[in-house]
Amino acid sequence: MVTKQTTSPLLAIRGLITHFQVKETIVKAVDDVSLDIYPQEVLALVGETGCGKSVLALSILRLLPKNSQIEGSIRFNGVEILEASEEELRKLRGKEIGMIPQSQATSLNPLLKVGWQVREVLQLHKTLGKFEAREKVVKLFTRLQLPDPAKKMNYYPHQLSGGMRQRVLVSMGVACQPKLILVDEPTKGLDAVLRKEVVTMLGEEAAENRSSMLLITHDFSVAAVLADRIAVMYAGEIVEMGSAAEILEKPGHPYTQSLLDSLPGRGFKPIRGFSPSLSSLPAGCRFQPRCRDACPDCSALHPKIALTGANHYVRCFLC
Repeated sequence: MVTKQTTSPLLAIRGLITHFQVKETIVKAVDDVSLDIYPQEVLALVGETGCGKSVLALSILRLLPKNSQIEGSIRFNGVEILEASEEELRKLRGKEIGMIPQSQATSLNPLLKVGWQVREVLQLHKTLGKFEAREKVVKLFTRLQLPDPAKKMNYYPHQLSGGMRQRVLVSMGVACQPKLILVDEPTKGLDAVLRKEVVTMLGEEAAENRSSMLLITHDFSVAAVLADRIAVMYAGEIVEMGSAAEILEKPGHPYTQSLLDSLPGRGFKPIRGFSPSLSSLPAGCRFQPRCRDACPDCSALHPKIALTGANHYVRCFLC
């Protein structure tokens, strides 16, 4: 896919803050995040577990628990999502913005046949008849290489393998040919062969439907195959963002460098220490307690994200 930054963004997030009130504690899951996704672009959001990636995606769809507090702006195709009514949101979810959730083991209703679950999405948003919707599901399953698709429609989730369930989730996410697909950790828990198949399948579906994609992953190898741009997230904020090639070949932030160094093909060097609690963030740069290059300013001042090259942004005093 080709990034088309000469056009207006399909999704524009500005100063997004998503916090949770847990008794007397405030959990800063997403803290002042701004990013754009352009038509037919894949933006990968990369970071360790617990950094706020999934909360950001749920904020876009406003699928948050009652103890959440959300501020800022999320504009999708000109519509301010944070001001949209529940009726407007129902029309957006599934039809304009598709979601492929993280866990294929728990995201499907175990009591309903998988064909019915996909058919329901089509009948809700496309006003198709029962027979027409069924034929559409068979075509989707066929395109996604689900074996014996007409028969598999009548299976329950537990009767399918992990790879097959993942294909069903992809079918639900792309059934209405949404303009934007939110994909949360699509290869989590899959073996190497299935990971490759799922990555190929997602790329083909996005291209087929001319959809944009927010790809949430901790796996740089997945981002390298699918993404036009990469945004790196740490402790609730974006620390680096740029083209996929530049992030992978010339990372600017020490956290991005450390993530890449931890890959098996790059030395398998784990990052020292642990990610901070989102309810008790360190002073200054949030990565400085784990950073090998930290200077005195890093523990005293919080760096702002700044442009360091052509569309390459880094949140670091050293850059």
